[in-house]
Amino acid sequence: MLNGYFPVLLFVLVGLLIGVVPMLMGWLLAPNHPDSAKLSPYECGFEAFEDARMKFDVRYYLVAILFILFDLEIAFLFPWAIVLNEIGWFGYLAMLVFLGILVVGFVYEWMKGALEWE
Repeated sequence: MLNGYFPVLLFVLVGLLIGVVPMLMGWLLAPNHPDSAKLSPYECGFEAFEDARMKFDVRYYLVAILFILFDLEIAFLFPWAIVLNEIGWFGYLAMLVFLGILVVGFVYEWMKGALEWE
């Protein structure tokens, strides 16, 4: 009766092994020598081990939102490029309108100085 579930059990066990074994190897074999360079602020602009409720600059949020915007644009471009022959001129013009709106937003952000880092 339970023979039908053996592949599922095997799948779960192999998945756990693939997930747990590398973590255990990293924990057991990795060197742990923190120094001032490792503990210094990197890309976030504030100390890594301070109060979690501290305020930091809104520009980090702006950079994250801009990254998501352009990442989303690429996510729409790949499927469009694959089916371009099938959707014809209508799909081509629709994507041009989409890219035009994004370019207008990009130019607006550029003119407002949103991409400048002080």
